[in-house]
Amino acid sequence: MIPRHLGTLLAVIDEGSFEAAAGVLGVTPSAVSQRVKALEASVGRVLVRRGTPTAATEAGEVLVQTARRMHVLEAETDARLGGHISALPVPVAVNADSLATWFRPVLAAAAAWDGAGLRITVEDERHSLAMLRRGDCMGAITTDADAVAGCVVEALGTQRYLPVAAPEVKDGLDAGRWTWRTLPAVCYGPKDTMETPVLRARLGGHAAPDPRRRVTEIPSFEGINDAVVAGLGWAVIPESCVEGYVAAGTMAVLSGDVVEVPLFWQHWRLESTVLGRVGDAVHAAAAAGLA
Repeated sequence: MIPRHLGTLLAVIDEGSFEAAAGVLGVTPSAVSQRVKALEASVGRVLVRRGTPTAATEAGEVLVQTARRMHVLEAETDARLGGHISALPVPVAVNADSLATWFRPVLAAAAAWDGAGLRITVEDERHSLAMLRRGDCMGAITTDADAVAGCVVEALGTQRYLPVAAPEVKDGLDAGRWTWRTLPAVCYGPKDTMETPVLRARLGGHAAPDPRRRVTEIPSFEGINDAVVAGLGWAVIPESCVEGYVAAGTMAVLSGDVVEVPLFWQHWRLESTVLGRVGDAVHAAAAAGLA
């Protein structure tokens, strides 16, 4: 395998199209296509799903990981020879709740690094492992204690959540206007299952909410909080955020059910100065902000 071809594959996946990869690499789309086809011919596998955006096949994911590792090692070698730290952005997957709360000090720490940066992708902590497997990121905040092949998993702590709603929504629940099955809800989207432990505690067993209830989906931490305050429904939000809203009278805690989510830092098993710094910053932030 020619390193240039691996780098081209990585660009195609990262940029989402052959045309965008050509722009980044400074070559024609035809040249990009030829390199990818040559790489596919050399391994005897289709590596790229030609769609919008482009995506790696299962075989392609293996080579994307290899290409990204080579990219990191090359950049860090050049940096060490030059007496400075690699400026290559470290791709990291972080869930929205963490990014808006305890993870913030990591950003401040990164600001002090000489040239090194972060490329953060917001992804649900229950689904970020897929990004590690695909080679889309080098580290991820996850709820899974089982390490992905080629990765190291380290415990961070527990993020605590409480069920909350606007005071008028809580009053409606208490007065019987709604039950826990019919209570309007606010969430990030289909992947968001944070309400499940609360509903099980309130309803028992595997009872599910009424499929006809109103559900508002907002893929934003701030948006969810604003929607709850506006009275659109209830949500399960980080305990660290609840106190301020309750003190202001804009939210009320619905029950004493505390949802505890253990978090882990999974990262590539790779000797990397920059990745090590990211990990140190993540652990420091977690020690200060998680239970």
